[in-house]
Amino acid sequence: MTEMAGSYQQSSAAASARRRKQMRRAVLQAFLITMSVIWLLPILWAFYTSLRPYADTAGDPRGYVSIGGAYNFQNYIDSWTKGNIPLYFLNTVIILVPAVVLVLFFASMMAFTVSRYSWRLNLTLLMLFTAANLLPPQVIITPLFRMFLILPLPPILSDNGLFYDQYFGITTIHVAFQLGFCTFVLSNYMKTLPKELNEAAVVDGASVWRTYWSVILPLTRPALAALATLQVTWIYNDFFWALVLMKTGAKLPITSALNNLKGEFFVNYNLIAAGSILVAIPTLVVFFALQKQFISGLTLGSTKG
Repeated sequence: MTEMAGSYQQSSAAASARRRKQMRRAVLQAFLITMSVIWLLPILWAFYTSLRPYADTAGDPRGYVSIGGAYNFQNYIDSWTKGNIPLYFLNTVIILVPAVVLVLFFASMMAFTVSRYSWRLNLTLLMLFTAANLLPPQVIITPLFRMFLILPLPPILSDNGLFYDQYFGITTIHVAFQLGFCTFVLSNYMKTLPKELNEAAVVDGASVWRTYWSVILPLTRPALAALATLQVTWIYNDFFWALVLMKTGAKLPITSALNNLKGEFFVNYNLIAAGSILVAIPTLVVFFALQKQFISGLTLGSTKG
């Protein structure tokens, strides 16, 4: 009888534990579904608004939340043509591609130096790079603006001889502000790689550059892919720097150029919503294309060391 009672208690405790686990899982799933809906609602409402003509929402302030009316894709056509979106997409590419490549290249070299070698100032230098991420961009905009007005730039990179109002100037500021975060992430990732890799490379006669380029860098591809996804999203979505450090409207990146869809005396929110949906598509394409590498880059190395 004692053994039967003990067996019953164990099975009852196991069943109770399963119920608690199922309850926690149900609560977690409900929370995740709720948060997903909250995040998706503004996007869905923007898409709904973009399908409606301005006449359906201009007459009554309540029209923006009313249901019904004509639905079409005319706002997308107008925003693409009247907003000259292809030109601003090209401007974004001119700024974005060099910025991402330079950030990852410089950050990987810096991370390699501070993580694979021991020298006097490696930790101090890494702390300086990391601390730069804590500085809000708005704090330094005034001195930075004055610097851009006086710093010379070769004619091959500038049509006015300055950093101000140039693609390269915006690329430079993105590289400067994103370098610290990428260095921090890559250095932590490289620390998980065996030190014997460096020793074997030295025994084989490899130089420091060859060790970095041929041995360590190929092993950091998952981390580089994850950072590339983040950097493309962050730099692409930037609105602040181009708005302050560029004055020529034809040079603006796509996010800053969305402001051109606003009229002088009225705002067509339906048109702006359509333009915003079009602008968001490239980042979604990049994320879904690199989703596998992004997830593996975030998780690989988490169980090492």
